[in-house]
Amino acid sequence: MDKIYGRKPVLDTLDTDIKVHKAYILKQNSKLVDKIIDKLNQKNIEISFVDKRFFDKIDMNHQGVMLEVESFKYSSLEDLSDSSRLIILDKIEDPHNLGAIIRSAESFGFDAVIIPERRSASVTSTVYKTSAGAINNIKVVRVTNLTRTIKDLKDKGFWVYGLAGEAHSDISHADLRGKVALVVGNEGEGISRLVRENCDMLINIPMLGRVNSLNASVAAAISMYELLRQNGFN
Repeated sequence: MDKIYGRKPVLDTLDTDIKVHKAYILKQNSKLVDKIIDKLNQKNIEISFVDKRFFDKIDMNHQGVMLEVESFKYSSLEDLSDSSRLIILDKIEDPHNLGAIIRSAESFGFDAVIIPERRSASVTSTVYKTSAGAINNIKVVRVTNLTRTIKDLKDKGFWVYGLAGEAHSDISHADLRGKVALVVGNEGEGISRLVRENCDMLINIPMLGRVNSLNASVAAAISMYELLRQNGFN
């Protein structure tokens, strides 16, 4: 069972088909919370009105609302048959980064986010909260082997581009039209060796300042925007 916190993530979840087991709400003067209560009542979902002590032990911006929902259901590669824009995350272990990337991917019209089973953040309450509800509108695929997954995607006509600070090719000079998968690694180690070797091309985001690296979620968002721009925002 997963837990979802925050008014907007909770409200967005109630507009989906995700099964909600129970809601916990701190009574407060808020039109948004009143709207959440109305939706819960319409769906005949049990509500437990709690006091402040219930949320004191929760270390996140809960805003006095929480849902207990069915465990997140990951998609599979077979679910991506009609996809053309993917982002692959290599060793993104911070759930805040994962949630932020999912939010950007959904905003820029990507079809799915692909993560490995090991050495990666998984979908948690923090990811739900950080994605601001976007996770309800995009596929998240968890795979056992990223290298094999990249080979499978290339067999299906995808071009795979890896973001690497030391790459010689500027992202704006790469052809990101058509079926494209972008690979983003973590800030410390970047993309792992085998994943890097299986990319069709390594590309970089040009920077003018003294700091030569970006937060993973920022780099992902910039690269996704560039792909969208090259495709005429379609």
